[in-house]
Amino acid sequence: MEGRTTVSRNWLLVFDGLTDQVSRSRDFTRRALTAWHWLPAGTPEVVEAVEDVLLLVSELVANACRHGGGPGALVLDCTEDRLRVEVTDRSPQPPVPPGSRTRSGARPGAADGWPGGYGLLIVERLARAWGSRPGAVGKCVWAEVPCPPEVRCPPEPWARAELSGASPARR
Repeated sequence: MEGRTTVSRNWLLVFDGLTDQVSRSRDFTRRALTAWHWLPAGTPEVVEAVEDVLLLVSELVANACRHGGGPGALVLDCTEDRLRVEVTDRSPQPPVPPGSRTRSGARPGAADGWPGGYGLLIVERLARAWGSRPGAVGKCVWAEVPCPPEVRCPPEPWARAELSGASPARR
């Protein structure tokens, strides 16, 4: 008997106790993109969109690790026209936008002597919109990218994902 499977448009990964958060978030995102039929990519445009989404997720999670006291959760919300990526962290401080400088005049991320400070510049270039909002603990940084025309994410948010340690979110 063949059953019809409904795939949720909302996926949630909670980082509680997880190691290798950036690589786990990329693997989780690949699974969601596969469920939404972004993968396997059928056109060069979809290949590019998938690569952009994976880089965007990596940057947001890495920024939460580096500047936000660690990521709390990753939410992927796909509608027919856009994919929204949300990463929560423990810091109430909003992200410092690209082009901003610290009080000392240094690039954000470089002020402490470490290389970097370009993560949000990458986010700004890849996303059609991005921002942050305060959360109960810390904040949520979000970014949106358009869905490729060849891909349409499911409208129903009520199904379960078949991932250990990760599930679709209900909103």
